[in-house]
Amino acid sequence: GRVSYFVTSYRESHDQEGRASILVDGKEVLQGNYYNYYLRSQMLPEDVAQTGIFPDVVDASVLELGMFDGYTFYSAFQEYDNQSIENSLCSENLLIRIFAVLDRRVGKRRLIAMKEKMESEPTILHYFFWVRAEAEGLYRIY
Repeated sequence: GRVSYFVTSYRESHDQEGRASILVDGKEVLQGNYYNYYLRSQMLPEDVAQTGIFPDVVDASVLELGMFDGYTFYSAFQEYDNQSIENSLCSENLLIRIFAVLDRRVGKRRLIAMKEKMESEPTILHYFFWVRAEAEGLYRIY
């Protein structure tokens, strides 16, 4: 009950764009929207910025910059929801791995086994892993 997903579109905005986020204890931990993408794409190399599309694979830099939108969020969730938990945990898409770490199908033993691997994972995944481990009462693994 501590984690919730939020995706909305604004009817009055251009192309009815909105935003997506993951909240922990009612506080936005991860959020992105089309406008963040547009503004921050100006910082990308010209050949990347000219494509004008959202990335298919969401990595740590994309999440840190908030450069994803509701469509990217839905697409990642749909892929996660239609594959095994093992494939989701190994996905190149960091957003899918976040969904998987928060999934109830990942039990205590698997969380304990994943601890060693978490040291080399991006900070945002490590954070969600910690939230999940704490929810399972696994304080000792840290």
